[in-house]
Amino acid sequence: MVARRPFDPRRPYDRRVITRPVVPSIRLTELTDCGGCAAKLGADLLADALAGLGAADAPADLIAGLAPPDDAAVYRMSDDLAIIGTLDFFPPLVDDPRTFGEIAAANAVSDVFAMGGRVLFALSIAAFPEDLPRDLLAAVFDGAASVVRAAGGTLAGGHTIRDPEPKYGLAVIGAAHPDRLLRKGGAKPGDVLLLTKRLGTGLLVSGRREGRTADTDFEAAVDQMRGLNRAAAEVLVVHGVAAATDVTGFGLLGHGLEMARAGGVRLGFDAVALPALQGAIALAAAGIETGGAAHNRRFVAPSLDVGPGVPDDLVTLAHDPQTSGGLLAAVPRASLAAVEADLDERGVDHWRIGTVEGGEGVILR
Repeated sequence: MVARRPFDPRRPYDRRVITRPVVPSIRLTELTDCGGCAAKLGADLLADALAGLGAADAPADLIAGLAPPDDAAVYRMSDDLAIIGTLDFFPPLVDDPRTFGEIAAANAVSDVFAMGGRVLFALSIAAFPEDLPRDLLAAVFDGAASVVRAAGGTLAGGHTIRDPEPKYGLAVIGAAHPDRLLRKGGAKPGDVLLLTKRLGTGLLVSGRREGRTADTDFEAAVDQMRGLNRAAAEVLVVHGVAAATDVTGFGLLGHGLEMARAGGVRLGFDAVALPALQGAIALAAAGIETGGAAHNRRFVAPSLDVGPGVPDDLVTLAHDPQTSGGLLAAVPRASLAAVEADLDERGVDHWRIGTVEGGEGVILR
């Protein structure tokens, strides 16, 4: 089959249904137990393992690192230049190899955008069974390269190893002005929380493995996952927004808690305002949940308040690990109308999903 129109990763995300040749016909997801950002180690485990690491001996020019943790590492080179470094990789969550490369690349470069930077170049991180056909590997790399180009950079090399479970991702280098970074900290009481992609990718991927996700719902999720956060980040930086993160494996509540702790505030989410991909709520109501969501629940539980009457399916959605999710930004009310107008002009979907409050932790009401 031939695609009706070629996929354009420069769009915030492309809503068209795409059909592609699978070269060759190997089901990548059958080689894995889980895929995408749902494969991440739990935030609770990482917090204990990384406690104190790098804090005592970090150089002053390391603007962002592990103390406190942020979406990427940032090193100040001069008064007007900071270098951003990040990496991300995971097992496949789709069977088409080119699409796998596109999603993995969009997810990896997202951390540069979440810091308010521009992408310079990327390096592949690849682990594949040795007997996979060369055409399949080439399709993964080609898909990733197309997204890196759309992000403004170049896929410049990489490293591969043998592994019976396939995994792919990128190490990404970006740049930004050190005074115009987006950080997890910086949210202030009264700020409005904006989200730029729908939730539910983990639910839909898990449902797909059980044969319970409709094809059209899964295709819509795939198109969103391989879309870029570039336009959204550029708008936030232009308007001087200080606090943002991208919502990935720790779910909305997990990444929201990281923002709350970094800013010394509480994030209040409006459950009925959370945007969901088609089919995600029904799967949550049917009891579908990823293993990563269980980690997220443990991480968030000590700092989470759930208001009376919040449906269980929306609680599940808020914990759901996302792959290549949207940006969560705390936008001052004085800038809100202008930010939303520019997001509309750039074709970026966005939803008001809550507010920043005094206090600590997160609340879903």
